[in-house]
Amino acid sequence: MTTAFSTWQFWAMLSAVFAALTAIFAKVGIENVNSDFATLIRTVVILLVLAGIVTATGQAQALGTISAKTYTFLILSGLATGASWLCYFRALKLGNAAQVAPIDKLSVVLVAVFGVIFLGERLSAANWLGVALIAAGAVLVATRS
Repeated sequence: MTTAFSTWQFWAMLSAVFAALTAIFAKVGIENVNSDFATLIRTVVILLVLAGIVTATGQAQALGTISAKTYTFLILSGLATGASWLCYFRALKLGNAAQVAPIDKLSVVLVAVFGVIFLGERLSAANWLGVALIAAGAVLVATRS
């Protein structure tokens, strides 16, 4: 039996909700602090919460059981995440959340393009139309009139 909790759609929607809250909370939170230092505080909180979850649920793995390829790509992913967060907080410090967040979400468009180029994924014409609409929508929301 499939429940909502076991579908990717449920977790993706929760991700979107939390990402939206991240923008709002961060915009208020960085008002009187350097954006890089704010990113550090956020990262420490994330580290502590995830350490608690992994420990409480017994999901820790022996480090020796992880392949070099996995380490390499997880490290690259961590570096990309850190760079993204630093840039995102800097953008929020300088701009409006309602304009910064849609541009940040152009990552959806880039994931589709990179997925095709680097992972060999295939998108239908309807999928490409959706990608184009996301791009156009992000630009329209971010543009001041």
